[in-house]
Amino acid sequence: MLEVKNLKPKFRKRKRRVGRGTSSGFGKTCGRGHKGQKSRAGGTKGPFFEGGQTPIYRRLPKKRGFKNYPFKCVFAVINLVQLARFEGEAGLPQFIEAGLISEGEQVKILGKGEISKPLKVSSHKFSRSAKEKIEKAGGSAIEYS
Repeated sequence: MLEVKNLKPKFRKRKRRVGRGTSSGFGKTCGRGHKGQKSRAGGTKGPFFEGGQTPIYRRLPKKRGFKNYPFKCVFAVINLVQLARFEGEAGLPQFIEAGLISEGEQVKILGKGEISKPLKVSSHKFSRSAKEKIEKAGGSAIEYS
């Protein structure tokens, strides 16, 4: 019966044994040819050698300047359309409960869509249009400090 444990390769490629006499096909020079840099032990210049021209790592300038990657502040975005499901108050606990954001994320409310009922919305940031639409509907936009 054919099973994975019974499978065997059709053929096995044999390891090249060099320096074992002329009849092996790889005797004397062992497939390296005659003389020259590559025929000798350790005869390579390494991966970054470019034939004597100035290598790319020396042609390019060093990295300079200020990098702020580890401290970059990324906001989770919630639009006004998504706030329509809430009644009375909408803040971080309600957003987490509704599955709009996960724990520990900072939130920005954007003004896409309309809002018809008065809501007390609290968030880390608001776009100008979102704030205007919330207040126009009779609600309030509270920013966390």
